[in-house]
Amino acid sequence: METSNQFLGTEQVGKLMKRYAVPCIISLLVGALYNIVDQIFIANASYLGSYGNAANTVVFPLTVVALAIAVMIGDGCCAFVSISLGRGEKELAKRSVGNAVVMSVAAGLVLTGIYLLFQDEIIAMFGGTVNEETYACSREYFFYITLGIPFYMFGQAMNPVIRADGSPRFAMVSTLAGAVANIILDPVFIFSFRWGMMGAAVATVIGQIITALLAVWYILRMKIIKPAGRDFALERTACGRTLLLGMTSFLSQISLVAAMAAINNMLRQYGAADAIFGQAQYAQIPMAVVGIVMKFFQIIISIVVGMAAGCIPIVGFNMGAEKRERVRELFTKLLIAEAAVGAVGFVLAEFFPRQLISIFGAANESSYYTDFAIKAFRTYLCMIVLACINKACFIFLQAMGRAAESTILSMIREVVFGVGFALLLPVFFGLDGVLFSMPVSDVLTFLVAVFLICRTYRSLDVGNS
Repeated sequence: METSNQFLGTEQVGKLMKRYAVPCIISLLVGALYNIVDQIFIANASYLGSYGNAANTVVFPLTVVALAIAVMIGDGCCAFVSISLGRGEKELAKRSVGNAVVMSVAAGLVLTGIYLLFQDEIIAMFGGTVNEETYACSREYFFYITLGIPFYMFGQAMNPVIRADGSPRFAMVSTLAGAVANIILDPVFIFSFRWGMMGAAVATVIGQIITALLAVWYILRMKIIKPAGRDFALERTACGRTLLLGMTSFLSQISLVAAMAAINNMLRQYGAADAIFGQAQYAQIPMAVVGIVMKFFQIIISIVVGMAAGCIPIVGFNMGAEKRERVRELFTKLLIAEAAVGAVGFVLAEFFPRQLISIFGAANESSYYTDFAIKAFRTYLCMIVLACINKACFIFLQAMGRAAESTILSMIREVVFGVGFALLLPVFFGLDGVLFSMPVSDVLTFLVAVFLICRTYRSLDVGNS
């Protein structure tokens, strides 16, 4: 068993990337599958259908808020630990882990309380009042999902911490165990017990509890960092550095929530003005469809983020050890891999949208549902290659310790462009404007990212260091 991570500075970059990125990709994909699996089973239950799909879309942003806070703590701690170990500052690494554990537990409890207090207002904010059936499904799903928030946040926050301790496989297995439980329990609760939205939520929460318990087991047995009791006392410097390094991860997730709130409300507003979707029986279709498109995008982006986030310990250690040529090599390999993933996503979205839609119960829906879904896939995701490169750039800058540049780029993409165009373009193009907001945002962000990518290469040039 390895008790040191000095190999991060010596082993072949390609091997390290595979060793750390693959388990991280699987962990994130499995994490994404919680909500996606729920939606697949919900969509294929005839007594829930597109109403349940729409409700899932309404509640999804609330899990993303929890994830945003969790990854801010976890990814920030992972970067802090990796840089500290690269510099030989093991005590700082231990303190960061102890503080991250306390922050994740406290944040989970506080967020759960807020959700329970403002349940109806939050559901309305994310478009859940589009019709009575969607609202009823949203309230049921929201309540039970909220009960699992503390477990979900702790498991997600500890996942990158476990990777930083040199155990990417355990991080993967802990997430996989919870997701497998969810996949097994979903059909039992939804089809056999006919628990509806409650069944989907309870299956998810059980899976999250399993992942959280495995994370607790590992934290008590860490092999490299091993925090002592005093490391769990909150310290301003450790908390501040951890949260600063994790700010990009937070903003990339939380701004997605802002964009989804804008998108859901634009879909409701301009759908009501549409000749077809203005009818009560079809009002939930745009929201259900865009939710499905976002779930497919989430799968692709989970692979992208997994590759980049999996490299955080490698980048952080080598930056701390001043081995810039290795960081430069890793950056090149990462950008090429991310573009390749984006290309696969582009082909699937543009040429096989009907097959993707069928996974989410399109056979039970009207032709209006299918037609709008095909257009949504092809329009919303036409610049997915650029989206993948942009996301890789955000995370790599974060791993290098360049939190300000990473945060600014993330804010430009997710808030200025993501929210701005989601609100602006529908004014001119109606429902189509909502679909245009994604590719327009990605093209403009890419122009900024190219500048930062070139600047990063210059900074990693050994001759200039």
